[in-house]
Amino acid sequence: MYLPKGISVVIPNYNGRLLLPQILPPLYDALQNAGLEYEVIISDDASTDASVAYIKAAYPAIKLIENPVNRGFAPTANAGIFVATYSYTLLLNSDVKLTTHYFQFLISYFDKEDCFGVMGRIIGWDDDVIQDGGKYPYFHGVKIKTSGNYIPLQDDARPCFSMYLSGANALMNTTILQSLGGFNELFAPYYVEDYELSLRAWRMGYICYYEHRAICRHKTSASIASSSKKEKVKIIYNRNKMFLHAIHLPAHLLLFWKMQLGLEAFIHICFGKLFYIKALMAFLGKRKQVAESRALLKKNSVKRLLSVQEVAQKINAQISRFPIQKW
Repeated sequence: MYLPKGISVVIPNYNGRLLLPQILPPLYDALQNAGLEYEVIISDDASTDASVAYIKAAYPAIKLIENPVNRGFAPTANAGIFVATYSYTLLLNSDVKLTTHYFQFLISYFDKEDCFGVMGRIIGWDDDVIQDGGKYPYFHGVKIKTSGNYIPLQDDARPCFSMYLSGANALMNTTILQSLGGFNELFAPYYVEDYELSLRAWRMGYICYYEHRAICRHKTSASIASSSKKEKVKIIYNRNKMFLHAIHLPAHLLLFWKMQLGLEAFIHICFGKLFYIKALMAFLGKRKQVAESRALLKKNSVKRLLSVQEVAQKINAQISRFPIQKW
């Protein structure tokens, strides 16, 4: 499917009335500086504040999707993704502010046919402390860890692979993104869905990049901290990590993962950390949907799927060619 060259910005929003006036002007500055056609799409997740009224009054040209029911990040983002009409889709959190030249170093990545997307460096809202860099893969036993960051120590133009693209600031190939089906809505309301989408792309032969010279600013935990309790967040995060493994680990490693899962559940019980058991029960309650996601991935692949381990080896081999700092 041909899409005209340009940028479709998709902003999932929930009660972001106070944030939108801070992120939209810098966004338009960055878009105008990019020199491409563009559109801004805000997908509102049934906000209870004045977000919708503000958008209609202050930015009538924005394509506003008013979702009637609060469903979480993946469904809300998908509602915007599938109405995007330009070749590149920027997924932007309502608590992320772009710098003027954010797109300057990103567009050329899409000259590569296998480029799924690229993300820039995320620093603090009011400081230059790096919050997110490129993502490197590592494991604990057979468990996939999702917290590995790195930055290149030489600020040059060499491409840097990334295990996944952050859902906060990723620029993606719209055609590929839509063909992959967008985010897996099983992961709603939030967490790990960006890792899963990127891993799906990697396994199908596409590449995710990190561009250190593209910079944006993030207001830490502004979106979730105001509406969720820590216990609920821990349950959802751990459940979604279980989804990730059950969908993507090869069959011969699933048994070892289940054994490791059982051991960790026992340890959490011993220490009275019941959130993990609640996460496990929530995961087990979605076994049918997990099996469907696993089957759909195989059905949609046009060539042999890479394994998680093959993806990790490919990324680690590439980023080992130049000096980096990990954390």
